[in-house]
Amino acid sequence: MLKQFSLVFFVLIACYVGVNVRESKHITKEFEVNAPASEVWELCRSLGLKNLVARKLKIVVQSVQVLKGDGGVGTVVKTTLVPGISSYTEKFTVIDDQKRVKVAQGLEGDCLAFGCSVLNLRLEIIEKSQNSSIIKYTVSYTVKKEFQAKDPKPTIQKLEAMIQLSKEYLERNN
Repeated sequence: MLKQFSLVFFVLIACYVGVNVRESKHITKEFEVNAPASEVWELCRSLGLKNLVARKLKIVVQSVQVLKGDGGVGTVVKTTLVPGISSYTEKFTVIDDQKRVKVAQGLEGDCLAFGCSVLNLRLEIIEKSQNSSIIKYTVSYTVKKEFQAKDPKPTIQKLEAMIQLSKEYLERNN
């Protein structure tokens, strides 16, 4: 009886996880950068990119505030866009120096404000050659059932502007 219950419980959990995985949507894009992967990672791994954005994208970004942490796992950052647009708060959940992967979980703002229940950003730095690398990002999001007809999507223009800025910065300084 216990084995049957365990099997039924396992199947139910597997089905639930499977349904949630299928409901997630993904947007992936890659940018080639003429800079070593180690330098790209150093800029992106903690608060370097956020600080660069705050200094150089003043047309789009009003402020970047660290609400908690020092740039490592658990850090919470709020990016406020120019007045009248919005803000976005995220928490760094994974920083893997060996794989050069960083994951941030959206906490509020962006599509979370108009129909998404989950928003995650995965940033990966891939070494292409000694002086060339790829910045690959994947935005994963799940739309709440009641908003599926409206099909809300994360705003990726800000993210792409940040990556383009980092690309130009790294290539100028390399």
